[in-house]
Amino acid sequence: MSYSASELILNPDGSVYHLGLRGEDIPNLVFTVGDPDRVSSITAHFDQIHWTKIRREFNIVRGTLKGQEVLVLSTGMGTDNIDIVMNELDAAVNIDPVTREDRPSFRKLTIIRIGTSGAIDPNLPLGTHLCSTGALSFDGLLPFYKHDFQTVAIEGAPFAPYFIPATFSGDQLSSIPNVQTGITATLPGFYAPQGRTIRSTSVFTKAMDSLYTQSVAGNHITNFEMETAGIYALAHLLGHEAYSFSALLANRNLGTFHNDPASAVKSLIEKVLAWAVELDA
Repeated sequence: MSYSASELILNPDGSVYHLGLRGEDIPNLVFTVGDPDRVSSITAHFDQIHWTKIRREFNIVRGTLKGQEVLVLSTGMGTDNIDIVMNELDAAVNIDPVTREDRPSFRKLTIIRIGTSGAIDPNLPLGTHLCSTGALSFDGLLPFYKHDFQTVAIEGAPFAPYFIPATFSGDQLSSIPNVQTGITATLPGFYAPQGRTIRSTSVFTKAMDSLYTQSVAGNHITNFEMETAGIYALAHLLGHEAYSFSALLANRNLGTFHNDPASAVKSLIEKVLAWAVELDA
């Protein structure tokens, strides 16, 4: 299949439009963070930094970690940015920029989100590290894609979200210590979509309060954030493997927030990096 100039926009050097990356720039192991300033918390553990690119909210660094080639990039917040990141990573490695056709052999990336999240379950302590075994897509991205994900009924929600299972099996997490698992709700915003009422009124508050009492595919709904459903859905559709790890900094049912969020994130980064290089070795 050939992709037109308006369908797949490339820069003059053949790199993908927003990220500015070519296939050879991207190793098979990619870490993503939401906050551009968190990239340095990842690269602090690198053996060596090869190069850095900063394009809009996308802060991108390639280097080596325990001798393995890795890339870390910031996505910004929300699945609208995830739409760009996932599609352009895939296009860079799997479409020839000269012929604009699929490369003859497919490259499968391992994409690992390291981020923060809020707990819904009152039994999850602040600072808990969690890996999402699936996501509920409340964010609005999926209706624009051809897919076969199914909606699930969630009590009190304004509409039924899609459920996106993880691309990995549970045994792939067996070697990472002290990580909880659960279903993550992905919302399209930080305030009303996450049940917050400040000077405007959220209609999602009641649903947020009761989410933890419900389960999907045999797993409890444990937390919420703004990117995981987009990462997991596009990983399925494009053929990549994706993981989403979160440090739980708030507990909405208890109304609490971590008194040292930086330490919770730092320990998650160290744990995931050590696990990931063994996973992809």
